[in-house]
Amino acid sequence: MGDAVSKLHGYPRPTVAVDTALLTWDADRGLLVVEMARDDTRTWALPGTFLRKGETLADAVERCLREKLGVQGVRPRQLCVFDDPDRDDRDWVLSVAHIAVVRPDQLASLGSGSVAETRLAPVDRPGELAWDHPEIIRLAKTDIRARYESEPDPERLLGPRFTMRDLQTLHEAIAGKKIQRDKFRRTMEPRLVGTGTMQENTGTRGRPAELFRRKR
Repeated sequence: MGDAVSKLHGYPRPTVAVDTALLTWDADRGLLVVEMARDDTRTWALPGTFLRKGETLADAVERCLREKLGVQGVRPRQLCVFDDPDRDDRDWVLSVAHIAVVRPDQLASLGSGSVAETRLAPVDRPGELAWDHPEIIRLAKTDIRARYESEPDPERLLGPRFTMRDLQTLHEAIAGKKIQRDKFRRTMEPRLVGTGTMQENTGTRGRPAELFRRKR
């Protein structure tokens, strides 16, 4: 057994990292990604860290977001493995890219971590970033937009009850474009249940809108 372990450790091994496209949304700015300033490369980048001994990839992502950005309560999903041996000029670094989608209020503590400077950038215009991070963002936005094409708010960014207008505003922000109202309603209504209650009067003119919930 000892010889087998010794032989195994004799193979060259890359350093394993996790990099995360942490996404949120804004009704006016659309789908946004969190970026942080790096002192070592003097560039902007996605939040990332190296995997520690005995740590799962998801644990590493959550630790990175908590310690570097001050963000907690995320549910990361694996997106893609970036294994080009030359992707990082510092060393042989294999990166397991993740995606995490959060409500804007979950970013209230953004900037309270160890990273001094952060920004929210539109996913379609993320700016110049280190390494292959623009490709991670491209894959992340493709992934999330595909999920929102036919399902009502699969990431649960809205509350348990919402109006059709609230839902469409969110989906348009994710898609980065306007969606024809009747087509949107035909797509989403079979996956929703009317609650039989109306939205409370917010002081706007017109009849109150019905509140819906997801079927599952």
